[in-house]
Amino acid sequence: MVAALPMDLPADHAVPAHVPPMDLADRDLVRRAQAGDKSAYDDLVRRYQERVYSTIYHMTSNHEDASDLAQDSFVRAWSALRSFKGDSSFYTWIYRIAVNRTINFLKQRRNRTSHLSLNDLEVGTENDPEMVELVSHKTPRRDAALSELHQRLNAAIQKLSEEHRTVVILHDIQGLPHEEIAQILRCNPGTVRSRLFYARQQLQAWLSDLMK
Repeated sequence: MVAALPMDLPADHAVPAHVPPMDLADRDLVRRAQAGDKSAYDDLVRRYQERVYSTIYHMTSNHEDASDLAQDSFVRAWSALRSFKGDSSFYTWIYRIAVNRTINFLKQRRNRTSHLSLNDLEVGTENDPEMVELVSHKTPRRDAALSELHQRLNAAIQKLSEEHRTVVILHDIQGLPHEEIAQILRCNPGTVRSRLFYARQQLQAWLSDLMK
């Protein structure tokens, strides 16, 4: 019933910065799926599985966990689909399920070691002039510096609470706007901005010696 989820994504895979309110195609698919049409739900899964998988992967840094959690999120959404009233887009609704499921998973596995990919690091810092200069030329110094920064950023990200880590991933890596994140996390945009500010301050403090 649920389409197979990808086990890997291209290095340059990016999630669109904004998805508008539920369009007519989604509305029709949701209506048919709520009436029991499993093929319509499979179409919804195919529309959003890579975006959901990508978000979960950035939160867990583990392909197997991301695949399992994405699959579980879509199964849970199918079970709860009749309760979906269409007050938000289907995209926002399934993201909320996936993010909350992943946050709970991370809380249960708080001591688990995970890693961000180098591609994630470059996406998150692409507007930093010093970082742009650092990654522009492939040299031994570049490789050594990026390796150290990769490890340090990894450790710093893992120090953040699940809530703060989530907003960093959704905003700085996935490119979602504050308002969309607020809908997903069921909080107000001000809370999202506050968490993002705090998380960035923490990361900058922990990595300050590397940024000099």
